[in-house]
Amino acid sequence: MIGAKLIITVDSSLGLMTHDIIRRGRLSALDDLAARFISSRATDEWLFRYDILVDIAHVTMLKQQSIITQTRHETLVAALGLIYMRGYSALPRKADDVHVAIETALIDDVGSEHGGWLHVGRSRNDEVVTCIRMALRDELVLLSLDILTLQEVLLDLAEENVDTIMPGFTHLQHAQATTLGHHLLGYYDALERDCSRVTDCFWRTNKCPLGAAAFASTGFPLDRDLTAAALGFDGLIEHSMDAVSSRDFAVDALGASSSLMLTLSRLAEELILWSSTEFGYVELDDTFTSTSSIMPQKKNPDTLEMMRARSGSVIGSLVAVLSILKALPYSYNLDLQEVTPHLRQGMRNSTESARIAIGIMRTVTINKERLADMSTRGFTAATELADTIVRVTHVPFRTAHNLVGALARSGDHNLSAIDDIAIKQVGQSLSSLGLSQKDVNDALDVHKNVEKRSVKGGPAMQEVQRMIKSRRQQLQHKRRNVRKQKKALEKAEMDLLRISGV
Repeated sequence: MIGAKLIITVDSSLGLMTHDIIRRGRLSALDDLAARFISSRATDEWLFRYDILVDIAHVTMLKQQSIITQTRHETLVAALGLIYMRGYSALPRKADDVHVAIETALIDDVGSEHGGWLHVGRSRNDEVVTCIRMALRDELVLLSLDILTLQEVLLDLAEENVDTIMPGFTHLQHAQATTLGHHLLGYYDALERDCSRVTDCFWRTNKCPLGAAAFASTGFPLDRDLTAAALGFDGLIEHSMDAVSSRDFAVDALGASSSLMLTLSRLAEELILWSSTEFGYVELDDTFTSTSSIMPQKKNPDTLEMMRARSGSVIGSLVAVLSILKALPYSYNLDLQEVTPHLRQGMRNSTESARIAIGIMRTVTINKERLADMSTRGFTAATELADTIVRVTHVPFRTAHNLVGALARSGDHNLSAIDDIAIKQVGQSLSSLGLSQKDVNDALDVHKNVEKRSVKGGPAMQEVQRMIKSRRQQLQHKRRNVRKQKKALEKAEMDLLRISGV
């Protein structure tokens, strides 16, 4: 361990393996029920490794600032490395949070002569929020990469289905024909905005509050920039009260996650419908479905249903955090501790849902014949027929709209030919439209309908192919940036652990 001598001592004045290192000077033992009530240990494992990194960075800075000696620094860093290797499960059980547990273990190992210096110039207030920000930024990077992977899967599937005709819907009723490729690109673009929210949140999260202490900083000559850089942060949350009391980064993260889950929930709902017998558009792979305990024929979309439900859970986490933060006075209040489990669970639900969506979309089977058959149902060519009447005859669109609406009302949805006589039979008095049979047939051909819609963003094959190409370039650029963030964080962590000899 970088040549350091690990000193193991017993603090004889306080007894062997003392666990109440904070209370013992001022308070008697805490009631057992009260201790459980305020303890954060149920979720603290999430923060364990980050707390060790924060401790190493802090004591290294203390040495650089000549607040502790080189020998003491080596002893502390070596002991922290040992605690890291022993793992979270080896920490003292009676400490009410991971931060006190680590400090207790440290003092148990090296005595208060050395371990008692760990907390110089620092409070749990700035310590814990630093750990949370570090844990969250890693979650945000992983979530960004998962979203980008899902987008890539959607692009591949869209490219395979640029000419797969299908009905488009409004109000869940057949509306106009489109393609599956075009439909999937809509989800790609929604996910692009979701990913942008997540990456924007990363930049606001990746600011260091360490050194703010309880809320009024400290009289010790700390170098906050040094610890921020060592921990891989981009800068500081400068104001000491703001640093310890703000959790808007958690609101940011859960807000971005909620938006993502709304997108995933919409995708899940469509796939649930599309995989039903009534639709029959897709079949889900066995690996993402279950069956009934009583009905042996069933193939249930359980993972999609759970994804749909988890969207509500993530939204619930956001609402819970907003409610906790509402009207809290500056600076620190223990209410803030209750934010962490909601943040952790919300991020976990979002990441797992994104990964499930990747697996489902990679393995889904598309029933192209069924999609093509259903693309003509419900008079999906009606809009193009009205547009054709306008283009050819120059009558107002509303007149053409009413005319085709009357045809729809008459039930002649699948007419192979429409002439002036048919039009007059549904109550129209136009003497002559001048429509050729080819005009009418082309208007009723859903494939030609789609190809006419080549306006930017439309479903025409050439336009969809252009969008796919553009989005692939966009995706590669964004993935490079996120991977760069990930590597920077990994390097900072490796450098700190190298100091400790781990």
